[in-house]
Amino acid sequence: MALPPEKIAELKQIIHTQLSQIDVQSRIRSILADTLREEFGGQANKMGEEEMMKRLRQEGIVENILQQIQFDGHTQPKPATHFTDKDSRLMQTSGRKANIDPSRRYLYFHIKTGKAFLEHLEDTETTPGQVISVFTFHVHFRGQRFRSRPVPCACEPDIDEGFLLELHKEGAGDAGKMADAATLLSICDPIHIVLIKTDPTGETTTVSSHFFEWRPILTNSSGRIATSVELKGTGTESKVSAGVIEVQLELFPRIQQVLSQDVLSAQISLERTRQAEKERLFLVYAKTWWKEYLSIRETHKERLVKLFAQDENMTNRPVCSFVKPLRAGRLLDTAREAARFVSLMHQEKVQTLGGGEKAEQWTTMHTFLCRNKGDCEDHAVLLCSLLLGFGLDAYVCVGTKAKGAVHAWVMTISVDGLITFWESLNGHRYIHEAIDPNMPPMDKQHRPKYPYKTIGCVFNHQSFYANYQPSDSVEICQFNLDDESRWKAMSQDAILSVCSPGSCPFWPSLPPLCASGLDTALISNDIEQQLRVLVIEQRRDLGLNTMWDDQLSYLLTPALAAYETERVTGLTVGNEEFQDAIKQAVPDGHTFKGYPIQFSHRNARRAFATCLRSPVCEEIIHCRGDHVRLAVRVKVYPYPESACATWIMFACKYKSVV
Repeated sequence: MALPPEKIAELKQIIHTQLSQIDVQSRIRSILADTLREEFGGQANKMGEEEMMKRLRQEGIVENILQQIQFDGHTQPKPATHFTDKDSRLMQTSGRKANIDPSRRYLYFHIKTGKAFLEHLEDTETTPGQVISVFTFHVHFRGQRFRSRPVPCACEPDIDEGFLLELHKEGAGDAGKMADAATLLSICDPIHIVLIKTDPTGETTTVSSHFFEWRPILTNSSGRIATSVELKGTGTESKVSAGVIEVQLELFPRIQQVLSQDVLSAQISLERTRQAEKERLFLVYAKTWWKEYLSIRETHKERLVKLFAQDENMTNRPVCSFVKPLRAGRLLDTAREAARFVSLMHQEKVQTLGGGEKAEQWTTMHTFLCRNKGDCEDHAVLLCSLLLGFGLDAYVCVGTKAKGAVHAWVMTISVDGLITFWESLNGHRYIHEAIDPNMPPMDKQHRPKYPYKTIGCVFNHQSFYANYQPSDSVEICQFNLDDESRWKAMSQDAILSVCSPGSCPFWPSLPPLCASGLDTALISNDIEQQLRVLVIEQRRDLGLNTMWDDQLSYLLTPALAAYETERVTGLTVGNEEFQDAIKQAVPDGHTFKGYPIQFSHRNARRAFATCLRSPVCEEIIHCRGDHVRLAVRVKVYPYPESACATWIMFACKYKSVV
């Protein structure tokens, strides 16, 4: 794979900087001057390249240069908290990288091997270079996220991956101290293990979502235990075993006071009893609240008032528990950029086995981010959480779209009462102004542009409102949520009793977003080269030659940048400069045609097949005529996690024949 020009220029600059630092040029001139004077009588034309290199090697210049620029790829190790461990002992850390604070305690979580992944029982050994399906393990623990390297899918996959998890309390006075046994016992957050399968086409599947109880290590005097963990499937297969992994845990440093098994069992039992009681009380309240809501109007039982939802493990939870304010740090700068990011996450409706209507499943946020794919509810929950993190008054809305399809979207209410709908699947925003139902019907041009038809409820992490206006049509709904004659609110205290931080510790906690690890310049160049090959093959089958115009391809870049900016901000910029550049690049008497398109994946062949279904793009790629020159430009814009916007633009110019 060829390096893009940008990478080549960067590499040249690095080498030049290193050579300048060791003043190699003056040393080479000095050695060559001495050689010319001593061996060639000062006549430079008698000294060839071989003699020059021989003398430089003898003087050790070449070896010194290679050492200075570290041409063999060895660099100073960077601190890391995620490493692959070939040794079972954490204390023996030779050759390993770990950023360890000696004042903190750590848990080394090592996934050694897997077995009984029976779905892959017949998988055979692959040949080198063959594209295969792979397993990837994702781990989340108290705001720390890690991902394993991909391993080939097999009945007994060889995983051998270690993760260093920091154990500490975040409360005042505790954050700076090393956690003792009692403190560790009170940390009831489980380790969330998500296993993702990626097939050769890049499609991802959630194999398992497991919450692992790590505290039994506190009862072991050696500070080290090994155990087997059975991973169950997801959705309708949540009771079926997907496979077993062998794990090893080790505390670093070991605790001085080892807990008894009875103490640990009593603590876990107490925590589960407390959470179960909170859930029971909330359920009792929810049933009473629901009866009151139904008593208001008989038709309310038909409305989409969603109080509880099932996650991928078929666990029932209040919908408010899925939403939590999420700050993106420096990964996202604006609310609109957050909407763009969420829209680039792939959508997939969960189907029941054998077809039929979609299954009911709201994926936990960590699993959704790991898979980079989910249904409209998952997108809406993530977008609402991000908008809350940006300080907006945001709510998830549950209702219907055209033809009665159940749908979820996001609503924000400004200080001035302006209602804005955010479509999480495409990033579009719509201003809502209620229509007076007593007014004459509006013509199609002036009707609302949003696709939503009815609304049953809105909620966030601390509020839940059910719509009991005479009509649940979105067009005529008033969204003054404090108006008790239109919206029935649940008790905020009741919601916070199960949804406030730490109230139900066995429910999933909020994961942080991870920065993109994509080398977008390299990926863009690679996709572009693949598309060129596909175009050449396509035209060859039609008996056409292909001539590329590299300058025209480059001139398409500002257009792609403008398209992405417009998707994020809604503003169009740079169009005048782009048009002027194209006019100057296309000679008089020639015609220019362009076709831009955006994808959320990076599969060149899939993208090309989609482009060919457009008559405009097909006309460009199959262009015939005099002086035909083709151009293609690809630009990948990265977003957090593995989301990206892949912009492609095909273009051609040819001499017009009248």
